[in-house]
Amino acid sequence: MQDYDEATAFLGEWGPFQRRIFFFLCVTIIPNGYVTLSMVFLADTPQHHCHLPDSLNGTTGEANLSSLLPVEEVDGEMIYSRCRRYKTPVTDDLNDTTRETEPCVDGWEYSTDRYISTIVTQWDLVCDNNWKGPFTSSVFFLGALFGSIISGHVSDRYGRKVVLFGGIAMQTIFSFIQVACTSWEMFCVLSFFIGIGDISNYIAAFVLGTEVLIKSARIVYSTIGVGIFYAIGYICLSLFAYLIPDWKMLLLALTVPEILVLPFWWFIPESPRWLLSQGQVEEVEAIVKAAAKQNDIKCTGMRFENNDGATHGNLATRHTDMHNYLDLIRTNNIRNITVISFLLW
Repeated sequence: MQDYDEATAFLGEWGPFQRRIFFFLCVTIIPNGYVTLSMVFLADTPQHHCHLPDSLNGTTGEANLSSLLPVEEVDGEMIYSRCRRYKTPVTDDLNDTTRETEPCVDGWEYSTDRYISTIVTQWDLVCDNNWKGPFTSSVFFLGALFGSIISGHVSDRYGRKVVLFGGIAMQTIFSFIQVACTSWEMFCVLSFFIGIGDISNYIAAFVLGTEVLIKSARIVYSTIGVGIFYAIGYICLSLFAYLIPDWKMLLLALTVPEILVLPFWWFIPESPRWLLSQGQVEEVEAIVKAAAKQNDIKCTGMRFENNDGATHGNLATRHTDMHNYLDLIRTNNIRNITVISFLLW
């Protein structure tokens, strides 16, 4: 009667099976890197000023802007106002101190030097509405907070693999819908659900890797592999944002690769440790036998125990213990691990 680590030690640590799981799980983490920070570019605010009356448009050279827009100091720099314009153009009879200004009643004109469009230019999230850009990012992370709370419970009930690919599918579907958004409010609601999917698949991938891999493979995966492939997501985001200045096309380009990850479902097994906790010993043995075949190792004499001490052929005595968050601080050892985990994350 053996636990999982003892029973699978004969597989080795870096065989073809372990390398495949390591690579596939790391690849699923790449989208987490670029989705998490994509709002930096999707919601960036380009240079802008009030849209000028049609009768004055076409006279917006540097010399003429001074007669149409007031100047204000922003971060120690004198720039043309982004939120107000003169009611009348400059004349010899009026100077800048006596002329009346008004809000941007006709909308705004945005610089296209860096972007063709962002969600800011799409829905005019500037001036009185400039809080909406950062708020959109906050909504995403609110979804991530919610997802981080519920994903653990869901994965304990339905499995790590289900949450991993369910999160990827959720993130992909809502991102595609986001491309066709017709309002900022709709974009925000979808961002919330994308945040849930993003953090859920990240946590599930992290846990699944640490539960399938053993010893040095587990350590390298959880400390280096996850971090490097997450950083690759950052790099991809920068490259895509540089090449694609339109927010809808950028979002589409970031979403399409997520579809390519979904077929990994047939190559990544469920967590054997979770299966043992559910008493599904036969499934665990099937996974280990498949791993042994891939590693070209003869598989003999396996005998697993689940979390309750029940073994294959003796599952009638199995029972389920109820746990809650107080278990995280119940003993000194678990309490120390909990505190360290909070600090690290």
